[in-house]
Amino acid sequence: MRTLDLLGAIPYLRAYAGQIFVVKAGGELLERPAWRDSVARDMAVLHRLGIRVVFVHGGGPQLDAATGGADKVAGRRVTSADTLAKAVQVWKGTLSLDWVTALEREGEKAVGISGVDGPILRATRRPPISIRDDAGVEAVVDFGEVGDVREVDVSALRAVLSIPAIPVLSPLALSDDYKALNVNADTVAAAVAVGLGAAKLILLTQAPGILSDPDDAGSVLHWTDLEELSDLEASGALRGGMRPKVAAIRKALDGGVPRVHVLDGRRQGALLEEVLTTDGSGTLVVKAADEAPAEPI
Repeated sequence: MRTLDLLGAIPYLRAYAGQIFVVKAGGELLERPAWRDSVARDMAVLHRLGIRVVFVHGGGPQLDAATGGADKVAGRRVTSADTLAKAVQVWKGTLSLDWVTALEREGEKAVGISGVDGPILRATRRPPISIRDDAGVEAVVDFGEVGDVREVDVSALRAVLSIPAIPVLSPLALSDDYKALNVNADTVAAAVAVGLGAAKLILLTQAPGILSDPDDAGSVLHWTDLEELSDLEASGALRGGMRPKVAAIRKALDGGVPRVHVLDGRRQGALLEEVLTTDGSGTLVVKAADEAPAEPI
């Protein structure tokens, strides 16, 4: 990462002091301590500068390791009862603790919490649905113990933010019959960002941003809008785990979050560079082209 220009960052700090950023990272960023610690350091800096940060974590690779593999359709996990039990143990336990301690090593208070607590998230068990996979084959899929969010109550998150501390949120929701359900972490992050009236939703990935050509890492878009994303999706350029991300981006922007960012969480300092510099480090997504960013973005 290049050295940040502190004077150049002042307009961004003025614009976002006291605002809420929702940051989501997948479990892939726990696979190397350097990646995890870089993300934690960037979030700690933002928090110290007066931006209120809510962190949502996934844990796909860790759950795969605990269960012996994953059955996914169009980037979404099929969750059996046994897989859900493991998810509760791994996500609410090991991974939440790992992120909380990483933030506390950076000198920031953090509180591990899940969507079941509060409850922050209420969800309805997803019925079997017809879905088209990356190969274009359509089939009816029963995703099992997977929930579709129907209600968000952010009062518990606001209580943690008021400490002040960083909430570390695991992607679980409470069903109508008071059982935990698995919810895609990108979906959770979008729902929480809308509920909190966040200034930004930031999705940390293993790619430099959104690619116009998935086979060319150099085709990253500096900024885009929902219309272009729909075109990319129709062309097949958005595959696998990027598909639920695009659904989350759409939900956030349609719900009133003005800016969504997609960037490479493995790159040291990428989060700070994206939100505190003009050039950024990934892809900024706005709802429509006529909302293309004026500075600061």
